[in-house]
Amino acid sequence: MQCASRAATVSVAAPATRQRTQLKQRRRVAVRGVAAEPATQRLTKDDLVAYLESGCKPRDQWRIGTEHEKLGYNVADGRRLTYEQIAALLTRIGERFNWQPIVEEGHIIGLTQDGQSVTLEPGGQFELSGATVDTLHKTCAEVNNHLYQVRSISEELGIAFLGVGFDPKWLYEDVPKMPKARYAIMREYMPTRGSLGRDMMFRSCTIQVNLDFESEADMVQKMRVGMALQPVATALFANSPFKEGKPTGYLSWRSHVWTDTDPDRCGTLPFVFEEGFGFERYVEYVLDVPMYFVYRNGTYHDVSGQSFRDFMHGKLPGLPGELPSLKDWETHLTTVFPEVRLKRFLEMRGADGGPWRLICGLPALWVGLLYDQQAQEEAAALIEDWTHEEREYLRDEVPRSALRTPFRGGTVQDLAKQVLAISKGGLERRGKEEAKFLKELEAIAESGETQADQMLRLYNGEWNHSVDPIYSPEYTY
Repeated sequence: MQCASRAATVSVAAPATRQRTQLKQRRRVAVRGVAAEPATQRLTKDDLVAYLESGCKPRDQWRIGTEHEKLGYNVADGRRLTYEQIAALLTRIGERFNWQPIVEEGHIIGLTQDGQSVTLEPGGQFELSGATVDTLHKTCAEVNNHLYQVRSISEELGIAFLGVGFDPKWLYEDVPKMPKARYAIMREYMPTRGSLGRDMMFRSCTIQVNLDFESEADMVQKMRVGMALQPVATALFANSPFKEGKPTGYLSWRSHVWTDTDPDRCGTLPFVFEEGFGFERYVEYVLDVPMYFVYRNGTYHDVSGQSFRDFMHGKLPGLPGELPSLKDWETHLTTVFPEVRLKRFLEMRGADGGPWRLICGLPALWVGLLYDQQAQEEAAALIEDWTHEEREYLRDEVPRSALRTPFRGGTVQDLAKQVLAISKGGLERRGKEEAKFLKELEAIAESGETQADQMLRLYNGEWNHSVDPIYSPEYTY
């Protein structure tokens, strides 16, 4: 197990004393996963740490997992899709292209096929979670195949999908709600923690890439690079300047939304840059994030605001006497939303949804930075002396001004060019002819004009202060 030894290249937390045989057994359980049923014995913090440790993989087993969301609408009037329309789309894709349905309480809510899944976000955003593949060529082929399938059925149904980061026109009240029980729990809890949580759930879209790590030290360095440079991805992919038909004053309103969603589970996690950060410290953080729900016997139980620590001791007020399994821990990990999320892999979460030509650019950016040792070291050196205040400044300001954001005597545009050069070098050293997937991002960085800038220029010009032209083939899938 690669993570059993902590490399000395970064400061990480010392592991708790464990019985080696117990630890190996727990890791095997973590890898397999377990059903969402009560545990027969109490989990310990060591079990939770071991779950994360089990994600370590030798470099030759590293894979790329790409996810992207898109907003569906009716071609006739631009209105968001009802669940019934999305169910029809899912059913036809499943029947025509041999996907297996995912059903909850009699409702089709997704599809699976060969390690891929298609699922619904709370407002019906349509998401592809791709299979884990070893090259950018394969992940891009997967995306294109998915978009072909969606487009071929959508044309028959009179619907289409927008490649943007936030709904440019419709109010929260106009968005149909999907029949997924956990989303109902989250929908009610969100306003108790921030003013924009429902906007995040029902009106935003993202592109995301999931990447592997080799050891705890490797995870720490990747986490620090990813967290510090996430605003660069936000700037390059800025594509959500509108809300309810008007400019918001932000180029990535989607990114800004996350700053007022829930302070308990969002943000840049300053402790990632502190001495001693490692798997154990991340576990401590997640244990302090309030829960949303517990899934038992086909039912989502509302335990919003309650403590996973109490759950581990059988003292959860919503389910007294119940003990969590590793599956419950796995689920709880998915309900924290920092800019980089750690599970048994790392999730890069800073980019707006975008047009098909940009989807492959996000995994290219991060694979180039983090799947080549020289590039990773160069990226780590680039951000090494950044202060907490500088990182927070970038997180707050980049959603507003993207590449024009001033930084260290230059701009984020200058920084983006540096980062892309490092990434391109990493991709070239991989020797898989993948650097071409950065071309669209390089063009954005060179021009300084993001997708959001282009749309605002058109809005103030030939669009005549209307967002309706967004619902045209140039911006749709």
